Formats: sequence, C-alpha cells, structure tokens
Amino acid sequence: MVMELVYGGLTLLICLATVLPEMRDTSWVIRMFDIPRLQIAALALMLFAVGLFAFADRPYVALIALAGALIVQASKILPFTALGRTEVTLAPDAPDRIKVLIANVLQGNDQYERLAELIRKEDPDILFLMETDAAWVQAMEPVLRDYPVRVDLPLDNYYGLAFASRLETRDARVVYLSDDDTPALLARMVSPCGRDFCFVGLHPRPPVPGTDTDERDQQILYSARFAREKDVPVITAGDFNAAAWGRASQRFKYIGEYLDPRRGRGMFPSFDARSRLLRCPIDQLYVTQEIAVADFRRGADIGSDHFPFIAVLSLDPATAKRANRPIKPLAEPLRMELDQKIDDYAKRLEQARKHADSR
Repeated sequence: MVMELVYGGLTLLICLATVLPEMRDTSWVIRMFDIPRLQIAALALMLFAVGLFAFADRPYVALIALAGALIVQASKILPFTALGRTEVTLAPDAPDRIKVLIANVLQGNDQYERLAELIRKEDPDILFLMETDAAWVQAMEPVLRDYPVRVDLPLDNYYGLAFASRLETRDARVVYLSDDDTPALLARMVSPCGRDFCFVGLHPRPPVPGTDTDERDQQILYSARFAREKDVPVITAGDFNAAAWGRASQRFKYIGEYLDPRRGRGMFPSFDARSRLLRCPIDQLYVTQEIAVADFRRGADIGSDHFPFIAVLSLDPATAKRANRPIKPLAEPLRMELDQKIDDYAKRLEQARKHADSR
C-alpha cells in the first residue's frame, strides 16, 4: 500500500511538472519547470517502467498519465535532437565569416587562464562575457588588450558583462531593457566584406524563489523586436536563463523571426557544466535569415557552471539564402498585438527610469 501511495504521489508530481509550464503564468514556481524537461521526461520513463513491471496489478491510470507526460515532454525536446528538422544547413566554406565566442564565466570562478587559453586558441572576432566582476576584467586584460573595441561593465551582482570586437564598430553600448538593472549589450558592426550587422548580448534573471519571470520575458520580447526593426542582419546570444524549448525562448525566436542552429542538430546543453544529470540548454545563439552558420559548437570547460559557445557565421547573403530554411512571417494581427504589448512595456520602462532619476 505504501509503495502504491508513493508511486501515485510521484506520478502526480511528474504530471504537474509537465502541465504547469503550459500555463502563461510567470510565477517562478511554474516557469522553473520549463527548463528541466529532459530530466522530467527521464523520470517519467523510469516511473512508467516501474509501473509496468513492479506491480502485480498494473496502475493503468498512472501509466496513462505518465505516457501523456512523456508525449508532451518529447514534443518539446525532440526538435532539439537529430530527429528534429534543421533550420540552418552548416556552410563551412561560406565567405565573409566572423567568429563569435560567448561565455558565462561564473563570477566566483577564479580559473582565469582556462578562458584566456580558449580565447587565444579560438581567436574570436566578437567576444561576449557574462558575470564579469573587476577581477575578471583585470584577468582578461592581457588577452583582450589588442581588441580595438571594448565595453566593460564589471559588477559584483552576477550581471556584469564584457564585450570585445576586432571588427569595425559603429556603436557598442550597454543598455537596460528591463527595470531590474540587468544590462544588455547592443552593437552595430561591419563584417570583413563591409556588410553591416547588429549583435545583441543578453543575460536576464532566472526563475528562482522570489524572482518571477515577468522582467525576463519582457526583456526577451523587447529585444526580439529589435531584430525586426533593424534594416540589417542580427545576431543575438547570451545566457537566457531559459531553455531553448522554453516558452520565453520560443516566443523570442518567433517574434524576432530568428533561426536556431540547435534545431535538428542537438541540445548542446550548456548548464550545469559540473553535473551531467542536470544539464540544460539555457545559453542561446540566434541569427536572422540573412546570416549563414558555418560552425556551431560547445567550447571546453573553463571552470564555470556554464560551457562557452563558439559560432562561425557568414554575412554572405547568397550563402544564407541557400543554407537557411525560410521562416513563416508573423501574422499581422499577432504582430500588432505583440507590438502594442511591447510599446506599453517600453512606456512603463521609460516612466520608471524617469521616476528613478527624479528621486
């Protein structure tokens, strides 16, 4: 009897962890289940096997519920495996290429040389680092001093950032796309062959106790529209603190009309680098349709709780047209609805800033 009760309780928890993320509620206790879908699916499969073979009388209601949970979780996960449909075909011989390296360094990590060695080895054209404090900025100075463009914002609250580029850069600055003081990086640059493009670096807050996802989701949506409003290709990358299959990431991708090099290729789980069992794909890199992907891979362990990512991208429009799958544009009613929501958010954000400045 005890075993049946325990089994029923665990089944209920799995079903709740599957159903709750389908809600639009932004409470952290709900949105946190958007991230570990792979782990929830694995637990559901284990419970299904136990129910199938460990009971004299099979718990059919629980088995049906678990099968339903597995189907829901699989529908979210499978697009990010080899069974999914790719959105970009890798174009390794594409011209007009740039290399991008992004890394959440983990503020308390003091293994500076690991990242320095990776930067020297990969020699990226664009580097975006997150969780950089003064110690990290100082430690990276020898390897970054030759980059002509630098934006450093060392902070002690786990939301510092550092940006470096060796490309011609028309503008590179820190901006705040939310009122929770999490900075983002916006830059407009020129490719080796003279094509303009934008880079957006994001690191919003995660869904943890006491922190709901309202600001994270609004920041992601606000920056998504940035891609559609620009007349140039856009690269967006960073630690989204949202899984690739999560509602926030998918809305960002859809609204910004982005392509995801992960789809049909693999999950590339980036966090937690210290635990194989808990890893999830929360570090993202998206490109608009005018950008081809020549290479996309996870970097070596740098002592952080995140793995870095390296991507080689091409700004050659002919290559991008051949390599990328066309995206269905947003329906006009939905576009207007989302634009209104984002406009309202932008106004509230501006009013909050004016109020803060006046105090």
